[in-house]
Amino acid sequence: MKKQTNFKSFFFGLLLIFLSAVCLILLLQSPKQSHQSSHNYLSLDSLDNVEYVTVNKSAKLSKRNEKCTYFDCFNVYQCNHGGMSNLLVYIYPLKHYIDDKNIPVGSFISKEYFDMLITIQKSKYFTPNPKEACIFIPSIDILNQNRFRIEETSYALSSLPHWRQGENHVLFNMVSGASPEYSTVVELYSGKAMIAGAGFNSWTYRHGFDISLPVYSSLSKLVHNTASQSPKPWLILSSQTNIHPEYMNELKQLTHTHPELIVMDMCEHDRNSSLRCHGGQVYKYPQVLMQSTFCIVMRGSRLGQKVLHESMAAGCIPIIIADTYVLPFSEILDWKRAAIVIPEAEISSLVDVMKDLSEKHVAELKAQVKYLYGRYFSSIPAITNTVLDILNQRVFPHLAQPYEHWNIDQQARVVQYNPLFLQMTSRRWQGFTAVVLTYDRLHSLFLLMEKLSQVPSVSKILVIWNNQNKYPPPASKWPKISKNWTIIKTNENKLSKRFYPYAEIETEAVLSIDDDITMLTADELEFGFEVWCEFPDRIVGFPSRTHGYDNLTQSFTYESEWKNEISMVLTGAAFYHKYWNYMYTTQMPARIRNYVDSHMNCEDIAMNFLVANVTAKAPIKVTPRKKFKCPQCKNPEMLSTDTRHMMERSKCVNLFASIYGGGVGGATLRSVEFRADPVLFRDPFPRKLKRFNDIGAI
Repeated sequence: MKKQTNFKSFFFGLLLIFLSAVCLILLLQSPKQSHQSSHNYLSLDSLDNVEYVTVNKSAKLSKRNEKCTYFDCFNVYQCNHGGMSNLLVYIYPLKHYIDDKNIPVGSFISKEYFDMLITIQKSKYFTPNPKEACIFIPSIDILNQNRFRIEETSYALSSLPHWRQGENHVLFNMVSGASPEYSTVVELYSGKAMIAGAGFNSWTYRHGFDISLPVYSSLSKLVHNTASQSPKPWLILSSQTNIHPEYMNELKQLTHTHPELIVMDMCEHDRNSSLRCHGGQVYKYPQVLMQSTFCIVMRGSRLGQKVLHESMAAGCIPIIIADTYVLPFSEILDWKRAAIVIPEAEISSLVDVMKDLSEKHVAELKAQVKYLYGRYFSSIPAITNTVLDILNQRVFPHLAQPYEHWNIDQQARVVQYNPLFLQMTSRRWQGFTAVVLTYDRLHSLFLLMEKLSQVPSVSKILVIWNNQNKYPPPASKWPKISKNWTIIKTNENKLSKRFYPYAEIETEAVLSIDDDITMLTADELEFGFEVWCEFPDRIVGFPSRTHGYDNLTQSFTYESEWKNEISMVLTGAAFYHKYWNYMYTTQMPARIRNYVDSHMNCEDIAMNFLVANVTAKAPIKVTPRKKFKCPQCKNPEMLSTDTRHMMERSKCVNLFASIYGGGVGGATLRSVEFRADPVLFRDPFPRKLKRFNDIGAI
C-alpha cells in the first residue's frame, strides 16, 4: 500500500513538472502578447497619471535635413521583423515635459492629437514593442506651433530613447510657422524625421518623404452630411477672412461685373468667427458654404487654410488660388478630379473659367469632393489612417494600391476595374504578336509583313488565311524577313477568326491589323505598342470612330467624322491583350458573334463593346494620322466606299447596345477626348533629339 502511494506521488510530481514546463514555453513564445496585455497604453485615465520629465538640454540637436529622401534618411531594414507584411508603429509613452524652472515646454496634449494616437493604437499597424517597430510616433503634441516652445520641444524630441536624429520618426503638424514669416513647415530641430504637415509649399515639401495633410477644422461637423442637393443660389463664394488685401481688392473688383461671385468678410459689429457679412446681410458660418457651387481657397498668412476642409464638408467645389501649395495627400489623390486650380496671376479669369465648365463636369467634381471628404478628411481618424496607409505602401511597394483604389469610388454608378489583374504597366520585353487576317490580297500582305519585320518589338507575325477555296502560296513565294512568322489556315471564312485565342500567340500584346494597312511606319507601330503597355486592359490603336444619338429616330449612329471625341478604335490596326480573344470567343453574347459572322461586318465594333462593357473604360487613340491610305481605296467594290456601309454600322451599334442593355447616351461604349502622341512630336527640334521621327502628320 505504501509503495502504491509513493508511485502516485511520483506520478503527480512528474505531471506538475511537465505542466510547468509547458506554461513556461508558451510564455516565452508569446512575449509580445504578454507585453501588450500588461501594458496600459493610452486611455482617458492615462492622461491623469502622466509622468513629468525635465527636458535634457545635453541632448544633441540636429537641424531639419531639407534634402532627405526615402532612400537616404529612412532605414527600411528596420521594417520587416519576423516577415511581417505591414509596417509596425510604436507610440512613445505619454509624458509632460518641463524645463529646469518647472515651466511646461508646451500645452497639454490636445484632443486632436490624442485622437490621432488612439487611432494608431487601434490600427493594425500598432506595436507596443519598440524593438520591432518600423515607425516611431512621439507623444509630444506639436500640431500647433503656437502652443509649444521650439527649442525646448526640440530637446525633448532629441532625448527620446530611439530618436537617432529623427530616423524613422513621423511628426504630425497642422499649424506651422509664426508671425511674421509664417514658415510652411514646423520650425523644429527635426533631423531626419518625416513631417506629416499642413501648408507645405513646393520648396519645403520633400517629395516621397513628407506627407501633406489638410488643416482640420472642427467647424466642418456643422455641415457634414447636411449639404443640400438642391440648386445653389450662388456660383462662387469667397468667405475666407485672412486674404491678402491686394487679392481681396481684386476679388471685390470682380463682383462689379460678375454678380455670380459673392465676397464675404468678418462682420464689423461682431468679429465672431461663426458669422460672415455681405451687403448688410449676416450669414452663419460655415453653413453659408452650402449655398455656393464653388468656394475660393486662397493664399493667406499661411498656405494651408481651414476653409478647404470646411468647403469640402459643405459639398462646395474648392477653387485653389495658392501658387506652390502642396495639396493634402497629393501623393495619392488626383485633385484635378475634385478641385479647380487657378494661378494667382489669373484671378481676374476665375469667373469665366467656372462658367465655361459643363454641367457634367461640375457634377463629377461635386461627387468626387463628397467622396474624398468622406473617405480621407471627415475626421481625425480618417486623416491618421490615410497617413499610415501611405507609409505602409512606401515600405512595401509590392502591396501598393493602384490609382483607382485611391481616387475612384467603388460604390459609384459605374465601377471601373482591370479584369486582367495586370500591373499598371505591362512588360515590354515580351514584344507583341501581329495577327494579320487575310483572304487573297497577296501583294499588300507581303508588303505589310516586310514593314512589320522592321518594328523592334514584333515577336511573331501570325497570318490567318481565311480563304478555304485557295491554298496559301508555297514558302518560296513568301517574303524573306528576319522575324518569326506562322500561317494558320481556317476551316471557315468568318471575321471572328481574327479574334480566336490561337495557341501560337505567346505574348500578352496582340496587334490586330488588316492585310491592306501598309501605310503605318515602324515608328508609329512601336509607339502604339509602348502606349498599350501603359494601358494594357484597353484597346489602343490608330483609326478611331465615335457614336452619337439621334433624338429624332431615337437610335444610335455610327460616325466617322474627324472629331475630338472617340468611343471606338477599329481593330484594323489596334493593340489589345490576348485575354480579349478568349473573352470574344467564349464569353461574348453568341448573338453578337453570330451576327458578325453572318453579315461579315462589325467585328471591330463588337470587340469595342466587349472591352468597354467589362472594364467601363474608353479606348486610346495614338498619333494624329487623319486618313488611312491603301492601294485599293479607289475600288468601287470596296466595303468602305459602299453607301450602305454607315447604315449597316449604325445598325450594329444599336443591336449590340440593346444586347448589352445600354440606354440613351450610354450604349456601354465609353467616350473620351484623349490622344497619345510622342514627346516633341510637333516641336521644331532636331531629329536626333526625337525618338519617334517617322510619325504621320494630319
